[in-house]
Parts: sequence; C-alpha cells; structure tokens
Amino acid sequence: MLTLRSAPTEELSDIELTELRMLLHLAFEGGFSDEDWDHTLGGRHFLGLQDGAIVAHASVVPRRLHAGERPVNAGYVEGVAVAGEHRRRGLGHSVMEALGEFLIPRYELGALSAADRLHSFYAQLGWQRWPGPTAVMLEGAAVPTPEEDGGVMVLETPSTGPLDKAATLACEWREGDVW
Repeated sequence: MLTLRSAPTEELSDIELTELRMLLHLAFEGGFSDEDWDHTLGGRHFLGLQDGAIVAHASVVPRRLHAGERPVNAGYVEGVAVAGEHRRRGLGHSVMEALGEFLIPRYELGALSAADRLHSFYAQLGWQRWPGPTAVMLEGAAVPTPEEDGGVMVLETPSTGPLDKAATLACEWREGDVW
C-alpha cells in the first residue's frame, strides 16, 4: 500500500535525501544532473512510500515567472519520478495530485517542463500546455527558448487571474536547464 508524505527539504533526513537522489538517478537513467538535483531542493516534496522506501516523488519550488509583462509567483514542479518496478500503478498520479492540492492555494500559477510523451499524464491532472512562446530572463530581457515552446505546462489556480496566453512565458535564469 502506498503512503504519501509531504515535507519541506529541510525536514528530510540525510538518508531520505540519499534515497531520493538514487531514485531520481535511476528513474532518469543517469540523466539527472547536479543542477537538476539543486532545482529539486528548496521547496516541498511529495513522497510516495512503499514499505518505508521512497518509490515516487515530485517537488514544488517557488519561482518567479513572467507572463508577458506580468510577474507571476509560480510553484514550479521538479523531480517527478517513479521507481521503474512501481510504474503504471498510479503512484505518479498520487504524488502529483497531492502536489496540486498544496500548490493551488499557495501560488498564482503552477508550471513545469515535460517531454511530449508525458503531456497526457499531466493533462489528466488539469495541466495545460502554454500556447505562447517561452523565454528566459537575462539582464532584464526575455531571450527566446524555442526548444521549450510547447513543452511548458501550466496549472491555473484561483489566484491566477487573467493571463494573456499568447504572450511569452519567461522564467528567471538559473544554472542547468532554465525550464
């Protein structure tokens, strides 16, 4: 039976962080970089536990986005993974559902970047592709990130307010993958 646990990074033990890092390394087949790890930390983690072991994870971290000229306080989703032997059992759905319940009352917008093959998974949870272009803010200017266009998804919340979805959605710059 799956047990869900939610905790901020600072409440996770060293053992849990090590176990989580290994889960992400294996789930991303070695493609989870040090920067990806750093991006996963500093927010709230949603852990799916099976017999005390972490088998599913997602985290939400605060980020400032810009929808056109409008700054938006966003909950940005990082490190979504399910252990290989536990996939296709609804565990990813469970941790993302719990993450959404946390995100919606606390942020103006949820955002994440996902591979095309995962868009239908997130769409089932209410996430929508951002229809406009994407960019990264560098020295106060929005620099296009066309490789991310169509890959960024958003979850509107009651405090989102009107958004110009044809506008550029820009994130603040960071090391590693900006989105």
